[in-house]
Amino acid sequence: MKLNYKRTICVGFAFFLICAFWQAYDNTIPLILTNKFGMKQTWSGFIMALDNILALFLLPLFGSLSDRSTSRFGRRTPFIVAGTLVAVVAFVGLSFVDAAQLKHLSEVSAIDDPVAMQTIYSAEQDQSLLTPEGDSFVLSELYTAEEFTAIQSQITEGDSTITNPDYTNYVVPARQAYAWQTTAESPSTLIFFILLLLIVLVSMAIARSPAVALMPDVTMKPLRSKANAVINLMGSAGGILVLILGMVFATSAVRNSLMSYVGYFSTIALIMIIALVIFLLTVREPKFVAEMHKDSERYGLLEDADPEEDHEHKKLGPGERTSLLLILSSIVLWFMGYNAITSKYSVYASNILHKDYNFTLIIAQAAAIISYLPVGIIASKIGRKKTIIAGVIMLTTAFTAGIFMRADSPTLIMNCIFALAGIAWATINVNSFPMVVEMCSGGDVGKYTGYYYSASMAAQVVTPVFSGYLMDKLGMTSLFPYAAIFTGLAFFTMLFVRHGDSRPEAKHGLDALEDMDSD
Repeated sequence: MKLNYKRTICVGFAFFLICAFWQAYDNTIPLILTNKFGMKQTWSGFIMALDNILALFLLPLFGSLSDRSTSRFGRRTPFIVAGTLVAVVAFVGLSFVDAAQLKHLSEVSAIDDPVAMQTIYSAEQDQSLLTPEGDSFVLSELYTAEEFTAIQSQITEGDSTITNPDYTNYVVPARQAYAWQTTAESPSTLIFFILLLLIVLVSMAIARSPAVALMPDVTMKPLRSKANAVINLMGSAGGILVLILGMVFATSAVRNSLMSYVGYFSTIALIMIIALVIFLLTVREPKFVAEMHKDSERYGLLEDADPEEDHEHKKLGPGERTSLLLILSSIVLWFMGYNAITSKYSVYASNILHKDYNFTLIIAQAAAIISYLPVGIIASKIGRKKTIIAGVIMLTTAFTAGIFMRADSPTLIMNCIFALAGIAWATINVNSFPMVVEMCSGGDVGKYTGYYYSASMAAQVVTPVFSGYLMDKLGMTSLFPYAAIFTGLAFFTMLFVRHGDSRPEAKHGLDALEDMDSD
């Protein structure tokens, strides 16, 4: 029993383009909302949660619709194509709306321009502002215009070694307050930006569940952890490519806080189109599904042997329902912690650590890529549950260590922390989705994929807003403690899961283990 790695990689190009999009989205949209539109972290978090609010309803919907699809191109492919094409056009459109907002901020179009900084100072010197810790201050009581501008100049001239906390505490809030004032005076650009953002998010929801459900459609159940490792590897490759582009475009540089994203977004869109073309040229969904059924029959996996079962449904027993609820609860908890970091780290790194978030996230992605295949193999030996628990422990350890990192902490330590987080996330991610779909029949794969994403999206609806609120009230340094608490709670819910490991191993004992060893 061997996994067809070539086929799985081809299927993985759909996930590649999806992850490339989300990496760019998570890194840049919070910066646009705070730097260009001047939003507070709480409101920025709410906007970032919109995709997750929509996903709660749309992912199960499009997963179920794809289950019932009878297209000659397959159940999933038409959704992947339609969703991607609309998303690409709307995503590029976002960059042009962002460029329009830049024109409204003409007085601060270059934050390294002393004249621009004095303009901000003059506009805000008599207004009460808030530091990231929530302390009230008035600029004119702290600095003269010349001192204020000197702080900013010191920062931008030494961009790679930023350590002056006054930039975070005073210059950034002042600049964002000016941006918010400009937005409030002309809100139409923000409204159009959000409307276009909704189109992007709905389009990605159309593609996401079908893209993920395609892997179990074409893969036998005992091999799904390994296949999911390959799929996640492809997703990480898409994400790391975007992070490299972020370094090329210098999206995290202080001097580019008010940069135009037209070129960057257009490049991401081109990558998505290329990945979609490769997917369409190499994946023949109906053929791959039929071959999976033949292989399942050959290995005695009768539950997957009949193609007609693609449209049949299965009721879960009481124990399976309990395990499913526990797995979904665990998914909610670890996404509460993990997504708080991914949605806020670009802001946190810029303002607290004063480091290039792109490189740190590349470290995490690279560690995940190296780990995906070994993790899939380990799970086939010791079980998915034990492997996930090990990943949860590692992720909690990484986030706990992150609590103590500051701007003067060695960069190597931060890179090691994120490498551990990348390995941990790979360990969790490779096995959690197969545990969910392990319990369903072929006719419900899309629906159960929707359940999986509904759980993750429920967390991602709440956590950007809640973590952003705490960052506004308690300070940005509350981010890592918040993440560590939630991932730690997931350890306890996973302890009580009793179903979802690969069933054929239990059925065939040593024979199944020998089959796994022959891969």
